[in-house]
This record gives sequence, C-alpha cells and structure tokens, in this order.
Amino acid sequence: QVHIVESGGGLVQPGGSLRLSCAVSGSIFSIWSMGWFRQAPGKERERVAAITWSDGSTHYSDSVKGRFTISSDNTENTVYLQMNSLKPEDTAVYYCAAARQSTTGYNLGYDVWGKGTQVTVSS
Repeated sequence: QVHIVESGGGLVQPGGSLRLSCAVSGSIFSIWSMGWFRQAPGKERERVAAITWSDGSTHYSDSVKGRFTISSDNTENTVYLQMNSLKPEDTAVYYCAAARQSTTGYNLGYDVWGKGTQVTVSS
C-alpha cells in the first residue's frame, strides 16, 4: 500500500553536498515514520536519519549528525535527505524506508523499502 522511489544520488567530491529525495505514494495515512539508511560494501546497514511523518521530529546517527538533515514535505509526500560536508566514508547505497503503523497506532517497523540510490564521495 506504500511505495517508495529514491532519487538524487551521484558522484560528489569530498566536502560537497547532495540532496536525496524519497517520493512516497499509496496509503500515506499508515506511515509512522520515514528513514534513510545506507550500506557500503563490506559494512553493516546503518540508519542515518529518521523523521516522524506526523510531527516532523527527527533522529540522526552520530556519524552524520550536524552534516545531514532529514525533512519532509507532506503536501508533496516527499522526504529529503540534505547531505553536506560529505566524506569518502559516506559512500554507500542509500535507501529510503517507511515504518508503517497498525490500525491501533503501533509502529510496525521499516517494512517498505525503495530500491536505493548510489552516493559516491571521491576526489
């Protein structure tokens, strides 16, 4: 019922910026929160940022805090990840995911995922 498409990845030099977009469609009313995750070869998947759909409250991993900003535009049903001061270690496939809520209002976890968008930080 919820569908996700990411965009905005690419190649950027260290210190540069990118903005990723996550277009959400379907049963928007069922979304509890949206998250951005990343996974690099040989490394564990990491949640870098999350935002509660209803009130816009945000959370960040320590590795990106102060550099990345997650935001949402509910009128466009889109979530963004603004990435500044990028480092080579930020290189990864970035995924957008939705955590749905049950009919009783409980978080069901991140069970709807996009296909990912590649971010490469290299000089």
